[in-house]
Amino acid sequence: MVSKKKISTDEKVSIVIAALDDKKAIDPVMINVANRTNMTDVFIIASGTSNTHIKTLADAVIEKLGEAGIKNKKLEGYTEAVWILLDYGDVIVHIFAPEKREFYRLEAYWSGDEKGSPPPLSPLEI
Repeated sequence: MVSKKKISTDEKVSIVIAALDDKKAIDPVMINVANRTNMTDVFIIASGTSNTHIKTLADAVIEKLGEAGIKNKKLEGYTEAVWILLDYGDVIVHIFAPEKREFYRLEAYWSGDEKGSPPPLSPLEI
């Protein structure tokens, strides 16, 4: 049964992290970006070991948040499965192939560890 109650950002984050952990995501991290952008409050970034694993991680997040009555606003990159983006408004989930995660360095950029801009995003890669 789909819940009608409002789910907080913290609850969404807990559900996402549990789903990623359950499917053995590589190095999941959460970054609070609320003070750096108005597009979202939290980024969750993780990696998978293969295209199949990356899709499995995304499917787990979609399923678990769906069970809580939350549907994603946007899903990008599922077919290629080298960088899947799941947009839940206040929480955005990025699931990368390890080499893409290393290249784009989102956690370094958004956590303030790296100055400047991340490399430009290619629409074919998202």
